[in-house]
Amino acid sequence: MSEAAPASVPPPAGAIPARASFNDWLAVVAGMLGALMALVDVSIVNASLPVIQGEIGATPSESTWVGTSYLIAEIVVIPLTAWLERLFGMRRLLLVAVFLFTLFSMVCGMANSLQTLILGRIGQGLAGGVLIPAAMTIVARRLPPNQQPIGLALIAMTALIGPATGPLLGGWLTDTFSWSLIFLLNVPVGVLQLVLITLAFPRVKGDWHELRNADWLGIAGMVLGLGAFTLLLEEGHREQWFESNLIRALALLSVIGVAMVALGQLSKKGRPVIRLALLRIPSLASVVALMGMVGLLLFTALYVTPQFLATIAGYNASQAGQVVFVAGAISIPVAFTFPFLVRLVDVRVLVGVAIVLLVAANLMLTDLTVQSVGSAFLVTQLLYGTGTTLAAMPLQQVALSSVPPDDAAEANSLMAVARNLGGSVGLAAVASFQEQRFDVHRWQIHSSLAASDPEVQRHIGESAAVLGGGPAGIEAAARALDGQVTMQALAMTFNDVFLVMGLVGLLVLPAVILMRPPPAGMAMAMGH
Repeated sequence: MSEAAPASVPPPAGAIPARASFNDWLAVVAGMLGALMALVDVSIVNASLPVIQGEIGATPSESTWVGTSYLIAEIVVIPLTAWLERLFGMRRLLLVAVFLFTLFSMVCGMANSLQTLILGRIGQGLAGGVLIPAAMTIVARRLPPNQQPIGLALIAMTALIGPATGPLLGGWLTDTFSWSLIFLLNVPVGVLQLVLITLAFPRVKGDWHELRNADWLGIAGMVLGLGAFTLLLEEGHREQWFESNLIRALALLSVIGVAMVALGQLSKKGRPVIRLALLRIPSLASVVALMGMVGLLLFTALYVTPQFLATIAGYNASQAGQVVFVAGAISIPVAFTFPFLVRLVDVRVLVGVAIVLLVAANLMLTDLTVQSVGSAFLVTQLLYGTGTTLAAMPLQQVALSSVPPDDAAEANSLMAVARNLGGSVGLAAVASFQEQRFDVHRWQIHSSLAASDPEVQRHIGESAAVLGGGPAGIEAAARALDGQVTMQALAMTFNDVFLVMGLVGLLVLPAVILMRPPPAGMAMAMGH
């Protein structure tokens, strides 16, 4: 294996060979598998929660912690990955992270109580949060600039396929076999990844001085602030936001955490746990903001689309997962066109077009009705997959080219945090917005259906006759009419959600102007 580009120590300028070695590509594949495991497990439990809560004796509200605990643990550890890499070295860090992810997957698969399952999910999230940004760092460290588009294509494809595959795979495994397999499936993948890491990464000593010089104030602030803020977003809707003492306490802890991180940035001792000063680079700041928006649009679409199909079209989890997976499937051919496109088209144009595709996909879904089914989402899912893929890869490439190699890990952590926070903010905002708009539409429809209206009376009378007549028939007819109103209000609410998502995408489009194109060598074609 070439020693010119070790995993933990960036090579000096000019030392990266013109083409990556076989071991370099093994390292990229190992990183991609790790990111895929972590991203699939974000959503793989969604379709299985009703079955899981029934078997372990949890209530619906308690079972949501199976997903929330993973997300919080993951987002807390992502910004610490660069520091952990300096401390342990990439090889040792990946071996530990993959081993722990596999171990805690086994804990989840064998859990017979909610407490054990949540403990396993926290462990998965802590390990998975390392694997996601590490995959991008491997591409930056192990591939020469002219081959980085290929690595970026693989990682971006993974980033879209993972969340889209989760519900489909989880629903199928649960319906066909057992919910335990959605976690135990990680065991053979983890073993394969451990072999690849052992073969592909050189032994590099960690820098234990990082313990003495660590930004402990920033680390504590990052854990406290991000953990509290993510929990606030997850629980805010259920707790009626700031009417709840819990939400007010979480907001205060979030502010305290941010203040601790800020103080850590000002400290003269050691290196900050995450270099927020990098955001002074306009190009990096713009792509971090855009990545947050891509995360918002991606994760909200993955949430809203199955929700519509389940509540309006009557699809089960597997059927809804098949529709959503269209976006993941199209990302594969699109990702492989990226190395060619990036040579021919300015990355700012690529990102601009990608965001326009995401906006168009949302605006096309603003005329849904109660008769709409999965076919109404086919074109929009294709646009979503294409847009998300063509946005994520150039953004990652510009992020890598905006900072020196020493800061690549921090830049990747900022991008990963932006994507996850964008998704969390989007999901929280959509949940609150849906409730408000549903109440408005339901009231508007009911107010237009006056009881004295002859047409309303005729409709209820005809329905009552079909339902058996008499007072019982009239009551059943009124309930049926209310159900129709509810469905109409839900469809109108989904239309509002897609409209707002499209408008939000338009608002961030000007940030593309601030992007700085990567060096010409990084934009060469795959065959070079």
